[in-house]
This record gives sequence, structure tokens and C-alpha cells, in this order.
Amino acid sequence: MSKELNSGIPTDSEVILGILNNSESVLKRLYTGYFPMVLQLIINNNGDGDDAKDIYQEAIIILYNKVKTGDFELSSKLKTYIYSVCRRLWLKRLSQMNRYGGDIRDFEEYLSVVDDTEKNNERDVQFNKMGKALRSLGEPCKTIIEDFYINDRSMQEICESFGYTNADNAKTQKYKCLQRLKKLFFQQK
Repeated sequence: MSKELNSGIPTDSEVILGILNNSESVLKRLYTGYFPMVLQLIINNNGDGDDAKDIYQEAIIILYNKVKTGDFELSSKLKTYIYSVCRRLWLKRLSQMNRYGGDIRDFEEYLSVVDDTEKNNERDVQFNKMGKALRSLGEPCKTIIEDFYINDRSMQEICESFGYTNADNAKTQKYKCLQRLKKLFFQQK
């Protein structure tokens, strides 16, 4: 690799490979490479240098985690992606501080970025609701649902452990249990 590629802003593929290979030098270059752009965004929109550092750090962590989990698909330039994530995070922060005036002054192209924390929080709420519905389901339904969906037991095994005459009867019972579970789930506030 030439000396020129080792300094300055890394290429998009260098960043992805650098994250996958735990390259500190690529991460350092990424930090210094795009920070001025984020600093300008934050300062132009009611923030300061410390805000910019916080937002940029958060955006890099989001990028890092997405690349590491294989959940990252680059559909634009990395610079645009980072700007978009920082923009989204800053808008959220402004609205939390009641300093959001309804518009933000942009100087870069940006993408609409869905906030992963909002998606994860919503999923956690749904999981908790499902757990609560399952706990209030009662027997034998609770065990049938858990055995089939969580413990990967076959309908034949469930039939034998609950004493049903055949697997079709167990399947019918599982269907009725699912209907009750759905009803309990959707009754919750």
C-alpha cells in the first residue's frame, strides 16, 4: 500500500475492511477524516464542538456495530451515510432539548436514516408484551406454545407428552392456544 493511501480519509472499502479487521489506524483516520463535516453541521445548527464530538462518536459506533453484525449495506458514499446518521442523531438531540426550530441547515447530501435505537426499543416492547401474554396464557397452552415454538418439539412429541389421541388433535389444540395468545397480546395497553 502506498504512503498516500495510509494518510488522509480512508476509502469506503478501507473503512469496512478496517472495521472487520479491527484496524485502529483506519478508525483513527475515519475519526479525523469526516469530523470537520460533522462539526460544521452541528455548529451551523445550534450546537458546539462538544456536541459534535458526542454525535460523531455515536455515529461511528452505529457504523461499527452495523458492519460487525453484517447488518450494513452501503447504498451511498460512506461520507453521505455518516453525515446522514449524524444529522438524524442531532435532530433527535435538538428535539429532546427543545431547540429544534423545525428545520436544519444542510450543506451535504443526506439519506433518510431510521434510528436503530427506536427500532430496538419498539421490538423490546413487543417482546415484553408477548412474554406477559404467554405468562398469563395458562396451561396446557403455555407449555404447548413453548414446546413447539421455543423448544422445537414436533407435534408428534407434543401429542405424546400431553396424551392427545393423534398429532392432528395436538395441532388443533395448538391453533386454539395461539388464538388465545393473540387475543391476550392485543388486549394489552
